[in-house]
Amino acid sequence: MKIRAHTESHIVELDDGSRWQLFPGDLDLTLAWKPETDLTVATADDDVASHALVGGGVEVRVIPAGESWPVREVKDALKQG
Repeated sequence: MKIRAHTESHIVELDDGSRWQLFPGDLDLTLAWKPETDLTVATADDDVASHALVGGGVEVRVIPAGESWPVREVKDALKQG
């Protein structure tokens, strides 16, 4: 899938209409994404994220836009780097 919109740094909308909230610790990984970057949505086996966006040589943890991040798990993941 291609990126339809990425106007907010933490939200990506794909051309299928799905909207994904990027994990705060992974935002820097998306800086090279262009509208033509081909992304795949994958199920994540992760304490923090339910899914991942894979493409452009990176894998970024995401949750559906509008959902809330699990606070304790996010804090732990950010501390670990």
